[in-house]
Amino acid sequence: MTSTEDGDAMRWSGQRTDRVDDGTLPGLARMSGFVRSVRTPEFRGVTFHEVLAKSALNHVPADARMLPGEYTINPYRGCTHACQYCFARPTHTRLGLNAAGDFDNEIIVKTNIVEVLRNELARKRKLPPRVAFGTNTDVYQRAEGRYALMPGIIDALAGHRVPFSILTKGTTIRRDLDHLVKASRATTVHLGLSISMMDEELQQSVEFGTATTTARLATVRAIRDAGLDCTVFLSPILPRLTDSPEQLEELVSAVAAAGATSVLFHPLYLSSGVKDVFMTWLRGAYPHLVPDYVTLYSSGSETLRPYRHEVSDRIRAIIARYGFPDPDESVEDKFALNGRRNQPDAEPEQATLF
Repeated sequence: MTSTEDGDAMRWSGQRTDRVDDGTLPGLARMSGFVRSVRTPEFRGVTFHEVLAKSALNHVPADARMLPGEYTINPYRGCTHACQYCFARPTHTRLGLNAAGDFDNEIIVKTNIVEVLRNELARKRKLPPRVAFGTNTDVYQRAEGRYALMPGIIDALAGHRVPFSILTKGTTIRRDLDHLVKASRATTVHLGLSISMMDEELQQSVEFGTATTTARLATVRAIRDAGLDCTVFLSPILPRLTDSPEQLEELVSAVAAAGATSVLFHPLYLSSGVKDVFMTWLRGAYPHLVPDYVTLYSSGSETLRPYRHEVSDRIRAIIARYGFPDPDESVEDKFALNGRRNQPDAEPEQATLF
């Protein structure tokens, strides 16, 4: 599980015979909808738990703290990208799994989600006004190269002219550009890529299951060459690691050269369920920064306000120099973020998971 996802689709083409481990996580096996657990040499240390979903569309209640009234679709739970700061880690605890290693290595796959979505859309009298992808775990994580769920999902939404947005770190989205271009002719499609650092060594340390920054920049260019807009999320900005004027200048310059149409940025957000995971990584990789982080996050999940203002002023000036529109909530709204930063998915805990 290392640097690139480009070959996943070809690597898994036609390969559907794997080792089934009936003894993995017996708690999952007792759940309604569980089919089997699968391990394969291509994903060493990772187990895919295949389940049959009862529903595909998740409607976030109007009184939810996050994303009120939005619809989301999550083909996967857990993520092989293994970002140490991932805001979605606490959602794995709803399955009786932990937010650290289990989130990276125990991946729930809703193998029938395309069929379920088609049926739901056909039955609905009132279609969703929009569907957001990437609000929980990344739909273009490496597992998508194996299961190829997104082409059918994209086509189903486009067939009913349902607008949707996708936020991803995964270069496997390039596989589906033909589907996305076709969908954009029928409905509104917003695409976003997360690219937050130019330091490849740091990137491979803190998000070691993702494609390299170079591969992601090439993906932005491929999206633009296909005639689609692409927002780049310069997130998260890591205090003392990726926030210097020189680092931000290099990042924005590279994103502009790749053809991004707009950018957003957010400093690192560490919810209570994520902070322990990230700080464990920080103590191992950059122990001298631990006291700084303890201070910066002393008031909660966000950095102290003076730091946020300092970084905002710094990066906004750079963004303006490169001709990008001012990053504001109108851009965030395209991805159902609604100005709420990179906080956990709003899906209610009582929502049907499978």
